[in-house]
Amino acid sequence: MNKNRSRHPRDTAARAQRGLGMVAAIVVLVMMAVLAAAVTRLTWTQQISSAQDIMGARAFQAANAGTEWGMYQALKGSWMGTNCTGSQTLDLTSSMGFKVTVTCTTQATAYNEGQDSTGTNLTVRLYVIDAVACNGSAATCPDDANSAGMNYVERKRQSIISSADPGF
Repeated sequence: MNKNRSRHPRDTAARAQRGLGMVAAIVVLVMMAVLAAAVTRLTWTQQISSAQDIMGARAFQAANAGTEWGMYQALKGSWMGTNCTGSQTLDLTSSMGFKVTVTCTTQATAYNEGQDSTGTNLTVRLYVIDAVACNGSAATCPDDANSAGMNYVERKRQSIISSADPGF
């Protein structure tokens, strides 16, 4: 019996290709891992973007509430006297998660806008109400110290209102 094996060209070719399947499997696994990482990153980015959109909408509503509050205070005449000067901060963190700094300024010139039925001049005064809402940790908005943070959201609204009062 001859214990020598015969070497055919087919046997040597099969022996040379024996590790090729392992390399192909590793390449496929690496490609699948990269694809999974890309999908995970895309999903995470979309979640963060959605959360920031919601926070922006809440900040806008808080700023809108600040301008409404400021207009009411200015027209009622209870804002630091009748001057309507200065600023106040509304703490809406328990309900909305935002603080709103509302500033009121009165335009220097009052305008005569006709007369009422008794012949008294109607004086119109303009008020500028600025409201800045933010979710920072400072006592007032804007919060410059936290404005570079990823979760910081700030919105500003401005309203100009007029008040016709014969008493001015």
